[in-house]
Amino acid sequence: MTIDQAQKEVDQWIKTVGVRYFNELTNLGILMEEVGELSRIMVRKYGEQSYKESDKNKEISDEMADVLWVLICLANQTGVDLTDALKKNFEKKNLRDADRHTANEKLL
Repeated sequence: MTIDQAQKEVDQWIKTVGVRYFNELTNLGILMEEVGELSRIMVRKYGEQSYKESDKNKEISDEMADVLWVLICLANQTGVDLTDALKKNFEKKNLRDADRHTANEKLL
């Protein structure tokens, strides 16, 4: 699935199954919640915190998909073409960071 297809499919789902989009600020709050849930699982799997019983069956992939879903909703609501935005972001990073990381002693 391409990013463009994902944007279209999320839009179709929202307009049929989901009835309508939550407003942008509500979705921003939901995005923060979903990032928090992803963080919670990541720090338990890769960090030093121990799992709580309620976290043991959670999948990182599902939490990432939840984050992506809400981000796509926000993009759709605000008229952002994520494919185009990502291409422009690569261009920015390639110009700005062309030598930045290879010259960083901390990364060598």
